[in-house]
Amino acid sequence: MVGDNVEIGIYPIRKANEIAEELKLDLVEISPNANPPVCKIIDYKKFLYEQKKREKALKNKATKVVIKEIRFGPNTDEHDYDFKKKHAIKFLESGAKLKAFVFFKGRSIIYKDQGQILLLRLAQDLEDYGTVEQMPKLEGKRMIMFIAPKKKK
Repeated sequence: MVGDNVEIGIYPIRKANEIAEELKLDLVEISPNANPPVCKIIDYKKFLYEQKKREKALKNKATKVVIKEIRFGPNTDEHDYDFKKKHAIKFLESGAKLKAFVFFKGRSIIYKDQGQILLLRLAQDLEDYGTVEQMPKLEGKRMIMFIAPKKKK
């Protein structure tokens, strides 16, 4: 943003400072390690504003990952399973990742195999809508499985 009356070129720091003051702009050091150091005459506040604006635009373009959870018990009956499966389908179709888990309370941890069978059945039923990202894995009192949505064509 150099005015019409100033030529682009190499100036000593004092001269560059005088030109910047004359134009009521700021002298900003671009690369201090260069020999001679490279400076630019710009409106610094406007520069910062545009930089923040660019960063914000990039941040808005970034994809946000939404994770929806569905909780089962080890002895979930058929109707509840179907009801939760419908919700899982809706979540995957909307593009959200699905975290399905079986929560074992108290002594129900002895039904680990039933919980795993339940999650694998869910994965098989949701095969058309998503792909298994992580197979069922026991973490404490929870058996967790992640399902990612299939890409839309």
